[in-house]
Amino acid sequence: MDASGRRLAKARLPEGVAGITRLHAMIGQWLGDDVDDTEDVGARVKIGIETDRGPWVRALVAVGYTVYAVNPLQAARYRERLALSGAKSDAADAHMLADMVRTDSHQLRPIAGDSAEAEAVKVVARMHKTLIWERTRAVQRLRHALQEYFPAALEAFEDLDAGDTLELLAKAPDPAAAARLSISQISAALHRARRRDIATKATAIQAVLRGEHLGQPAVVTAAYAVSVRALVAPLGTLNEQVKALQGQVRFDRHLQPAAEVPRLDLGRLIPTHPECPQEPEPAQQIHPIRAPRRRWPSARGQLGEERRHRRDLDAPAVDQAIRPEQIPGRLKRTVRRHHQPGQLPRHVPVVDHEHGT
Repeated sequence: MDASGRRLAKARLPEGVAGITRLHAMIGQWLGDDVDDTEDVGARVKIGIETDRGPWVRALVAVGYTVYAVNPLQAARYRERLALSGAKSDAADAHMLADMVRTDSHQLRPIAGDSAEAEAVKVVARMHKTLIWERTRAVQRLRHALQEYFPAALEAFEDLDAGDTLELLAKAPDPAAAARLSISQISAALHRARRRDIATKATAIQAVLRGEHLGQPAVVTAAYAVSVRALVAPLGTLNEQVKALQGQVRFDRHLQPAAEVPRLDLGRLIPTHPECPQEPEPAQQIHPIRAPRRRWPSARGQLGEERRHRRDLDAPAVDQAIRPEQIPGRLKRTVRRHHQPGQLPRHVPVVDHEHGT
């Protein structure tokens, strides 16, 4: 498609080297021989595709084309602007993506040229996230099955995806077998899962499993037990693989160490007087300046802001050297009210140049 929206060529390309070679030939036929550098190719050739990864995307970016990865939901919303029937086909989607890139490329984000290390981190992190989602779905199915025939297990075990819970459910998936579990068996499972306070937890779990709860007939309970045992097996595998991928997702090796922030000596912010023989001691405690609280605009609030503004104008600056007799009257009243006679607030540094203190 050219800049005016006229379709120049249409073809169904196969996967692999043959398809990308044919695409380059089709584009080169309409570009001509006046293209020399990669920047000119990227400015003239814009490609829209509904993915941001894969061999095809890497090949298109390597050539120098400007590739836009369009989200499928975004493409569906754009399709509604062109057709109200909701009809969808590969040819119509290709035409729509080409026209979308032609008219709204300034609203889209081109694919970033990430490094190979960044791509590797993305692949592992994406799979790690997918396995966590799969484990969550399996846990929800297990919870629903236990709620139907074995509610005591939901009360006895806190985490259904924990190693001790899966081990005990695989050993005793029905209420009768769970009631026969001994303290030593429960404690051994808790010990292998590295739990704390094993004796107390084992006693509590056994008491809950041997309590009275509602149940199902024996045939239905046996069917649920088989289903639970089938769900427990993949959950154990998912836990192992999630832990293995967690060790592979290493972001710290891609980050540079942060530079040390120099510490600021607030005591040296107080200027010295030429006649002062000694350097003033740093302030013992200087309270940080906090941002004012945001309030809804009102007449009373505006008056309060004006009062605070006038008060800030009257108050001495932190980095100025002042004498005791230069303290405003309002601050003197504050000193007399909240401090002992002869003492000043800690957040107001005072320098007496006559005595060198």
